[in-house]
Amino acid sequence: FKTSTGTVSVTNLWSHGGMFPNGISGFLLSLQLVVFSFVGVDLVGVSAAETANPRKNIPSAINKIPVRILLFYVGALFVILVVNPWTQLDATSSPFVEVFALIGIPVAAGIINFVVLTSAASACNSGLFSTSRILYTLSRNGEASAKLAHLNKQAVPSNALFTSTIVVSLGALLSKLIPEQAFTVVTTISAICFIWVWSIILISHIIYTKKRPDLRAKSTFRAPLTPFINYLILGLFAFILLVMLFAEATRLSLLMTPIWFIVLAMLYKYKKR
Repeated sequence: FKTSTGTVSVTNLWSHGGMFPNGISGFLLSLQLVVFSFVGVDLVGVSAAETANPRKNIPSAINKIPVRILLFYVGALFVILVVNPWTQLDATSSPFVEVFALIGIPVAAGIINFVVLTSAASACNSGLFSTSRILYTLSRNGEASAKLAHLNKQAVPSNALFTSTIVVSLGALLSKLIPEQAFTVVTTISAICFIWVWSIILISHIIYTKKRPDLRAKSTFRAPLTPFINYLILGLFAFILLVMLFAEATRLSLLMTPIWFIVLAMLYKYKKR
């Protein structure tokens, strides 16, 4: 059927300049946001300590991730571009609101705003859960302040949770200090930090498979194509960092991120004393 912007058709995916109408540079620069969008996917592993039956629940959760990506990311993008060509999208407004308005749902703005707010709250909750749990574990292992291992009456690591909340809240100051660059700075630094975290996980997995092949042989849920897939992903991460280095919008954040690692190293050294 027809809308005010044209005809709803699958051909909208390629009939307005092809897959890369402005060159491949836009695609490459978006890789940083792609990495940022997947921040928190490692919660599947962190939450293993909280589930009653990790042997069953963790594989189930991991196997559902590709399905959810195809449904909520690829599927949603497919519908948006089929209904509304990319040439008609307004970068200053939500494409979901535009699409709902085109198909006759004028209250879409309120619905989308509600979804965005609940999603943001969920993401914040997930971040606080993971960081407080990691701080608690570091404290229990003697690698962070012993105070962070304190549990309240509900068995919640309250000190670790409070510390995580304070640090996360500091990020909100950026929206006041550098409102125009805040989003790019936060997403870039987050992407870089998680590339580091995921790289450590990949390297640890490589070492694990080499040193304990007996345990891997007993595993009922193995990572496919190990260790080749590990090296492939590490190479992809290196490529993304290289792209971020040559992109003006992300270069400064990339070069400043090592300062954060230096601060963490100094704090760790101080704690070891």
